[in-house]
Amino acid sequence: MSMKIYHNPRCSKSRQALAILQDSKVEFEVIEYLTNPPTEQELREIIAKLGIAARDLIRQKEDEFKQLGVKQDVLSHDSAITLMANEPKLMERPIVVTDEKAVIGRPPENVFDLL
Repeated sequence: MSMKIYHNPRCSKSRQALAILQDSKVEFEVIEYLTNPPTEQELREIIAKLGIAARDLIRQKEDEFKQLGVKQDVLSHDSAITLMANEPKLMERPIVVTDEKAVIGRPPENVFDLL
């Protein structure tokens, strides 16, 4: 089973989720998504594995999102994906992904669902 964590080292929840993975001794890839953002196709795959609407992966409280003046509930699926691909800071974090499933690590203990 391959596993990835979309990680922001400045985020305490992301660091906690990373620590859970490190303690579990499973192999995983760390992707610092602010410097290596997921493509639109990768976002589509992540969202499908999460089983949520694309707009639900957007961090509404980020200043960058507020400055856009867009209401989250009116964003189309494709628009939300394009927005996150172009502005990865707007993605919820951390996200842990396996071949079959994904979880948002808020709270970090959600990661245990994949172990």
